[in-house]
Amino acid sequence: MNGARDPGVQPERTRLAWRRTTLAAGVVGLLLVRQALIRDAGIAGYGGLAVALLTVLLLAGLAHRRLNGLGAARPAPLGPPAAGAVAACTLVLAAVGVVMQ
Repeated sequence: MNGARDPGVQPERTRLAWRRTTLAAGVVGLLLVRQALIRDAGIAGYGGLAVALLTVLLLAGLAHRRLNGLGAARPAPLGPPAAGAVAACTLVLAAVGVVMQ
């Protein structure tokens, strides 16, 4: 073997998965905005909404960083800090959704 990597379709599947994750987080953010506006969430609700929207932006930034890293011939695996940050973003969005319900 000459050391060259035959990436096949795995990097493309990973890119699509990150795009789906970012899209889903964006939709959750929009639904939370809608919920806050319909129910007149008050100060606490709008604070939670701000946290959720910042979380969506953080998740989008993490996804963008990961997608750029996938362009290498041998992409590095997703590190524990980044994986923990993605998990934390997911949990924050879920918590804000429950609180704003």
